[in-house]
Amino acid sequence: MTYFDAAAAAPLHPVARQALLAALDDGWADPGKLYTQARRARQLLDAARATTAEILGVRADELTFTSGGTAAAHSAVLGGLAGRRRAGETLVHSAIEHSAVLYAAGGAGVPVPVDRLGRLDLDAWRSAVAAPGVALAALISASHEVGTVQPVAEAAEACAAAGVPLYVDAAQSVGRVPVPDGWSLLTASARKWGGPAGVGLLVVRKGARWRSPYPDGERETCRDLPAMVAAAAALRAVTTEQVAEAARLAPLVDRIRRVVAATVPDVEVVGDPDGRLPHLVTFSCLYVDGEALLHALDRRGFAVSSGSSCTSSTLRPSHVLEAMGVLSHGNVRVSLHRDSTEADVDRFLAQLPGVVADLRAEAGVVGL
Repeated sequence: MTYFDAAAAAPLHPVARQALLAALDDGWADPGKLYTQARRARQLLDAARATTAEILGVRADELTFTSGGTAAAHSAVLGGLAGRRRAGETLVHSAIEHSAVLYAAGGAGVPVPVDRLGRLDLDAWRSAVAAPGVALAALISASHEVGTVQPVAEAAEACAAAGVPLYVDAAQSVGRVPVPDGWSLLTASARKWGGPAGVGLLVVRKGARWRSPYPDGERETCRDLPAMVAAAAALRAVTTEQVAEAARLAPLVDRIRRVVAATVPDVEVVGDPDGRLPHLVTFSCLYVDGEALLHALDRRGFAVSSGSSCTSSTLRPSHVLEAMGVLSHGNVRVSLHRDSTEADVDRFLAQLPGVVADLRAEAGVVGL
């Protein structure tokens, strides 16, 4: 099986595996207690926090570990809105935010459109954050579905001019590309960079008005100390490899974009071809059911994802692709990782046209 879904969860980094096994021996006790084993666990926790904070360029007391990326996003939005209740109740956000952010926003959200490449409309953003009653703004650093990198620095300038704090969902960027400064809150997810699942990051800058959404005022919701240690170790490793990996994976993504467009009829490669993440590419195939395409590729040995597959819970296509105004049928997201090779990509590109043609023929669509 060739795994091409790192945007959902990257394979566990070897360094993370080593750190996890070591921490299982020394980090099992409650770091909040005073006995010897607990003090050792506290040392491991403090070291993991300090390492992660250093890499992100923040203070250690600004960073907490959560029970995952979704929990971190919920805490950032709910806590940011609660902390700014006197200023208003509105959350301004891009139309392509992760569903976790949209869910936390509830009826308080005001979406800002994006263009056909998935890039934020900055003029509309400036107007939206300057409106009365805005408590918080949220902007994903790079689209988790199409890879387009967002103008975080420019958006942050607009927020600063309006006196509105900015929350950045950096789940797809941390460990991949630098995140511009200017934000007040930031979240990330360890499994996106090769750390273990169940560990998220929440950063609340000093001076930011944030109130814990939990009844006991708790902020740090992760209790899996070995996983936190492994997440920090993996982040250190991938940050060291970041530039070299981007230089290796970006040409492979360029090849996918170019070859898919040339070999598959009636296909739309979506997202910004230049201002994008180095490891992610998305395309949509007309006259093909997305779920059927994913199953067919799985049978050929390729694990890919889709942003447009309707599910039993939502029964609607991707809100990201809808906001961009691009084709959502037969959507495939390919996201590479440190173990992805040129040979893997070549095998995928060799088999994709035939898979799409077979599905179209089964559906009675011929002559394409």
